[in-house]
Amino acid sequence: MQFYKYEGTGNDFVMIDNRMLQFQKDNTELIKKICDRRFGVGADGLILLENDESTDFKMVYYNSDGNESSMCGNGGRCLVAFAKKLGVISNQAVFIAVDGLHNATIDENGIVSLQMKDVDEVHEHENHVFLNTGSPHHVQLVEDLNIFDVRNEGARIRYSDLYGKAGSNINFVSQTDENKFALRTYERGVEDETLSCGTGATAVAIAMKATGKTESSVIQLRVEGGELEVSFIEKNGFFTQVFLKGPATFVFEGNMKLN
Repeated sequence: MQFYKYEGTGNDFVMIDNRMLQFQKDNTELIKKICDRRFGVGADGLILLENDESTDFKMVYYNSDGNESSMCGNGGRCLVAFAKKLGVISNQAVFIAVDGLHNATIDENGIVSLQMKDVDEVHEHENHVFLNTGSPHHVQLVEDLNIFDVRNEGARIRYSDLYGKAGSNINFVSQTDENKFALRTYERGVEDETLSCGTGATAVAIAMKATGKTESSVIQLRVEGGELEVSFIEKNGFFTQVFLKGPATFVFEGNMKLN
């Protein structure tokens, strides 16, 4: 089977054209093996591009543990670039994912702007904020982000009674300017820190606006793998026209034998 490797600010994915529905979607161990960085291609997740009657294509996303998961923002951006490479779209796309419809554009430099879901609930707690941007996200301000133990502290919160069996993605944040923030993310399903998380960056931007850390509605975010931008319209705590913008880069393609 032919596959394609893409990355969006260091968040990497194996892409497969599954319009003929030949991929073994129920084979969790196969997906896990493909994503394994020692025994497979290596990726944070695997994404299938499939036909959809009402939109340009359908996105089916699996975490590297082999399980189908909630929305992946960077994965969605990379899938738009993949769809353009396949000739499915030109510079604009409308596609369906697990959390609903998404609009997107891609420019000549491979910068993808992806519309995320509206957010109408931001739960503020004493030491953190929780919200869902297509995936659940815990957002927490910390000092010394560069040396913060993201993996162990992220795992502790992810598996705590706070989020139960379902768990949550965990984002640690520091403010670097009026509308600029740095973040590091522990992703459930990957069960480790990733270099970038699109729904996490979106969650951080909205959380910082909701808690008054910034007055801007265009937020610059530095992730471990590069730079992302999140913009939105906010009215009475309701966030619409939420867009995640950043690079989506083709890395390589190849063929693998599916056993």
